[in-house]
Amino acid sequence: MKNLQFGSQCVRAARDTKTTRPHQLPIYATSSFAFDDLPEGMAVFSGEQAGHLYSRFGNPTIDAVAEKIAQLEMHGSGEEGHGLFCSSGMSAISTLCIGLLQPGDAILTQPNLYGGTDELFRKVLQPLGFEVILADLSDLNTVAKALEQHAAIRMVYFETPANPTLSCVDIKAVSALAHSHQAIAVADNTFATPYLQQPLLLGADYIVHSTTKYLNGHGNSTAGAIVGKDKETMQEQVFPALKLLGTNGSPFEAWLLNNGMKTLELRMERHCQNAAQIAEWLTQQPQVSRVNYPGLPDHPDHQLAGQQMRHFGGVVSFELKGGLHAGRQFVEGLELCTLAPTMGDVDTLVMHPATMSHLRVPVEQREAAGISDGMIRLSVGIENIEDIRSDLEKGMASIEKRG
Repeated sequence: MKNLQFGSQCVRAARDTKTTRPHQLPIYATSSFAFDDLPEGMAVFSGEQAGHLYSRFGNPTIDAVAEKIAQLEMHGSGEEGHGLFCSSGMSAISTLCIGLLQPGDAILTQPNLYGGTDELFRKVLQPLGFEVILADLSDLNTVAKALEQHAAIRMVYFETPANPTLSCVDIKAVSALAHSHQAIAVADNTFATPYLQQPLLLGADYIVHSTTKYLNGHGNSTAGAIVGKDKETMQEQVFPALKLLGTNGSPFEAWLLNNGMKTLELRMERHCQNAAQIAEWLTQQPQVSRVNYPGLPDHPDHQLAGQQMRHFGGVVSFELKGGLHAGRQFVEGLELCTLAPTMGDVDTLVMHPATMSHLRVPVEQREAAGISDGMIRLSVGIENIEDIRSDLEKGMASIEKRG
């Protein structure tokens, strides 16, 4: 329209002056998409014509990043994966469970889950009618027995490596057992990322990520992702759950994640290199009674991790002999390392699970899973290894001075 009044001209969208393809993925910061005419709108709404409607249903920035994560998870296989982008790792887990399961169905999972996932299962899904069964998923006989005894199990959900014990699950074997009892296998691949481990290629049906962690790597975006192999199920069951629950991520978060993923391989190489050296150093410290890192030859899952992972990851956890008191002294003695309830950033992050991530997990369950009051989780960053080690030495010395 020509000859608009000033106020109307202010409201009108600016003209898109793009003439050539942008080098970087644009941020489509729009809640909805306009149609040229009513027939086009009807065709897109009915699914007869491809197109975007409303950013909760899909957005070019979001869709591009979800597709990229799916490509990374399936890289090298020649097969296609299908991704969805969520507002957080927790929304990815809840969306997948609600989309695929019905009240009365059971989830078989491990007792040493991330505390937030454990709370979701106990405090949200169980009251909605979903049964949660805990078992040691590293013991295949225990897994088989649980599946035989509980006919309602429709999902086997696992973290590998687990947070924060770093125990590993045999993805191929557990997925096969799940399938033999008409259950699906879901892997949380946050700790490993598709660079270190590709669960879908080992038999898992779905993957969830907290992309907040290693995929982004810079601590500036909160988001999550779901990747599945079955296109029809993703479109007909999982996507409607995301759309109607409103668990979609935002274009800006997707854009930040895309930038972070550009250096994923480089960062993971350095994370793993540094973590391996720190884990070895920790085994020599008199204040430490135990070190959990799959890369150590005496780790119970060392061989398994070597078979299904490219490297052993960037997270190390360890037990301090002095328990909670020693943990507090250790953390207070650090200067370079940051106390923060997250992991996977480029800088080294320290957390005390018993009082942070696993605070609301029942104490008996937490301790039985090996998460003691003296456990420290260390997300080893990409700083110079000498600086990281020097700071950890300060933390250990703080225990000696104050203990």
